[in-house]
Amino acid sequence: MKGLVVLGSTGSVGTSTLDVVRRNPDRFRVVALTARSSVDALIAQCREFQPRLAVVADPAALPALRAGLEAVGQGTQAMAGPEALEEAAADHEADFVMAAIVGAAGLLPTFAAARAGKRVLLANKEAVVMSGPMLVETAAAHGAELLPIDSEHNAVFQCLPAPGVGRLAGVERITLTASGGPFLDAPAAALETVTPAEACAHPNWDMGRKISVDSATLMNKGLEVIEACCLFGIPPEQVDVVVHPQSIVHSLVHYRDGSVLAQLGNPDMRTPIAHALGWPDRIDAGVGPLDLVRLGRLDFRPPDTERFRCLALANAAAQQGGAAPVWLNAANEVAVASFLDGKVSFPSIASIIDAVLAKCASSPPGSLPEVLEEDQQARRHAAEKIARFTL
Repeated sequence: MKGLVVLGSTGSVGTSTLDVVRRNPDRFRVVALTARSSVDALIAQCREFQPRLAVVADPAALPALRAGLEAVGQGTQAMAGPEALEEAAADHEADFVMAAIVGAAGLLPTFAAARAGKRVLLANKEAVVMSGPMLVETAAAHGAELLPIDSEHNAVFQCLPAPGVGRLAGVERITLTASGGPFLDAPAAALETVTPAEACAHPNWDMGRKISVDSATLMNKGLEVIEACCLFGIPPEQVDVVVHPQSIVHSLVHYRDGSVLAQLGNPDMRTPIAHALGWPDRIDAGVGPLDLVRLGRLDFRPPDTERFRCLALANAAAQQGGAAPVWLNAANEVAVASFLDGKVSFPSIASIIDAVLAKCASSPPGSLPEVLEEDQQARRHAAEKIARFTL
């Protein structure tokens, strides 16, 4: 049995991961679970999976976690804070670590898992965007495996040549598919009055609020372009994006001989999670079979980067390199949070990011402290810009 740590266990990816574990009880043993502050959900998970360790990122939630675990007679040790998250990620009993903490908050725990030589299941794309080359080098130096969980990157991983052959042997380009989000056909004027609830109502995927907004702005796809370049060692000009509303084809790899390999499946995160947990084996994910006859058709179209400027901004950051991806991610996190709080409009998200990126002229950060400093600089600029915004 493999020991498993789930960072962000109460989120959508975390709960899907635990469902796959539930279906494969002879393969995995949960060692640690972590959440930001969702104490009740975390306690319920501890009661079912009986991990040795439970961590809340917010220290203020620790007393409630301890009291709840004691009330249900659960012997799980409770801890709190950023250092506790890193300790959980590097736990000596863990073989695999699901890195599913959303945003920059997942950066340090992900590195802790890589330094500890774990199989790191990367659902936190922001960690790769902020420090991709550094993370890849750290994993290689410590014998860790980085397996992508985003459905698009997991699909690319499945379609690339087998490890040992040369991961880009004969590859000409990669195409990432995007659902287009809930506003795919909405006119530009209608985007001015979009509400957070509307932006979070994704037509195909069940995701958290921040990721749902990123999907609606197409920033999610822009971050994935940067992530693909880092994970697969391919330049931005060889990564395309195509809108595919059905979310059945998850990505495509184009080869020199004219072949195009694609990975298809129902839009359910349990498929890539099960693939990464079981790789190189295939295990039960609980996902229904794909019925192409019932679907009848698969549609594709180019993305509209005039209505959805975030994708163009992300592409520009990928081309610029240096600290630009760090600033892009930080500005986006701040802008999306302000939108969800009702402080700025939906189109303002792109405007804030654009203004922040215009101030970025930094060279690539050479260490994690430098990454975090660039992140904080960008967040300060974003906050200053938001302070001047009115709905």
